[in-house]
Amino acid sequence: MSSATVIRPAEPIDADEIAAVHLAARADAPMPPPAHSDAEVRAWLAGRLTQDRAVEETWVAEVGGRVAAYARFTRLWLDDLYVHPTAQGRGLGGALLDLVKSTHPAGFGLWVFETNLPARAFYARHGLVEVEWTDGSENEERAPDIRMEWRPGPASG
Repeated sequence: MSSATVIRPAEPIDADEIAAVHLAARADAPMPPPAHSDAEVRAWLAGRLTQDRAVEETWVAEVGGRVAAYARFTRLWLDDLYVHPTAQGRGLGGALLDLVKSTHPAGFGLWVFETNLPARAFYARHGLVEVEWTDGSENEERAPDIRMEWRPGPASG
């Protein structure tokens, strides 16, 4: 990560850049087609940024004054962690994941699509373990997914 990288809480003004990161990263990843249009995703993410921070937080990794990655999480779940394809491999995802770990001393969970092997490998490298596999009947995309967990301990990084 370069010295020009800033990790900070997201603000409503970041909504367009966060949505751009989300859409580009999702389009670039081996994931099923989205269940919502780009416009619906933009509106939904903008709405998430107005949530009470005691309930849900969104943080961004900014490089050169532009949002290049973001993480959105609750007390128990990491809901989103996306890095723009042009910014991947620079440690931004790891830095945001470390932030999430630091705010969740008892651990947290997340869901990842079974087909998203790069994300599964990333999380495994960072100490998360796969604990549940589904047929996808409970998610909007109807695609098989996996619940992963991070629990602090000697082997967690």
